Amino acid sequence: MPPLISYDEALALGEIEDHAEIEALIERAWRARVERFADSTDMCSLVNAKSGGCAEDCGFCAQSRFAEADTPMHAMMSPEEILEHARAAEAAGAHRFCMVTQGQGLSKRDFQKILDGARLVAEQTGLKRCASVGHMSADRARALKEAGIQRVHHNVETAESYYDEVSTTVRYEGRLRTIDAVREAGLETCVGGILNLGESRAQRVEMAFQLAEIDPTSVPINMLNPRAGTKFGDRDYMDPWEAVKWIAIFRLILPGALFRLCGGRVENLGELHALAVRAGINGVMMGNFLTTLGSEPADDRAMFEELGLSVARQDDNGSNPRPDNRSGWLEGEAPQAEGAALVDSRSEARFWDPSTQLRHHRKPSVPPRPDGAPNRALPAEGSVALPQVVQVDPAAPGG
Repeated sequence: MPPLISYDEALALGEIEDHAEIEALIERAWRARVERFADSTDMCSLVNAKSGGCAEDCGFCAQSRFAEADTPMHAMMSPEEILEHARAAEAAGAHRFCMVTQGQGLSKRDFQKILDGARLVAEQTGLKRCASVGHMSADRARALKEAGIQRVHHNVETAESYYDEVSTTVRYEGRLRTIDAVREAGLETCVGGILNLGESRAQRVEMAFQLAEIDPTSVPINMLNPRAGTKFGDRDYMDPWEAVKWIAIFRLILPGALFRLCGGRVENLGELHALAVRAGINGVMMGNFLTTLGSEPADDRAMFEELGLSVARQDDNGSNPRPDNRSGWLEGEAPQAEGAALVDSRSEARFWDPSTQLRHHRKPSVPPRPDGAPNRALPAEGSVALPQVVQVDPAAPGG
């Protein structure tokens, strides 16, 4: 589906700051979302299946070996552990479950664990299956599909013109090749980025139109959650009105993509969380994120239900490859029941929990960043305080 606004119109909309004008833009985006997707939703959850020790230099990431930050660490989970977290996601009302690992790619042994985990999730839950496992060939993408994966996530992160400020060891062109391999294998694509990495407003428009050219099934929208000791560790959170404005602009540029709010949504959006959903969102990443805590499942479901949207799953949710919760491929009716059987809190769901299931290690030494940029600490005095890293006793249960 082509963009509903021109490049020049998007640039102009990016400059508005009046709240009334932003609200009018949000209503325009809401109409576009409802026209295409009606009351359907697409709710996700994830597990950080392998964390820490990443060899790449992405400026936003504490897992990078070049970041002067405590590193969350654990080896690849077993297939059975992956299944346990998928069951928690299902109990909380997620429609799909994503297995995420750090780095550009996986060893044969670790990749096999992802395949085996995907098969268990397909066999023993009613969830759709997604994977985010770095760069891959078409052969690996086909192996994922054969194991039951239906969608592969691989972000471009930012505009191509700004990309070298974000990473120098992971090439933008390589990301596009992976997306092509995923599509060649017949899988759905999930491709988005992160706002507030230091890009200009014009570069946000650039990224949105580049995503429109890629034409992914799903677009995850992340907002930087600054981590002390990373290249972008001194950035403030995004102004929530600025954030919802850009969600609406992206919706008008990508009217046919499923949008979901992911990392940084809790910290950046605050009281405007529900307004962000109205700006064109189809779903959220439920539960917790890779290294930080998320919202309660009941609160996430309520945000959508209060807008008249259905968060229920179809009975054949896991087996039918539809991309959202309607009865057909981007058409049909969304279910209107189910809520009573779902849990309402992260503790009840036993989600992946970075506060208890990650061990944070202080690095004895950190090599210089390949781009020569310094790592930065906390934002300047008077700005929003960053969440503290949780120190976990390795001997404690669940550690």
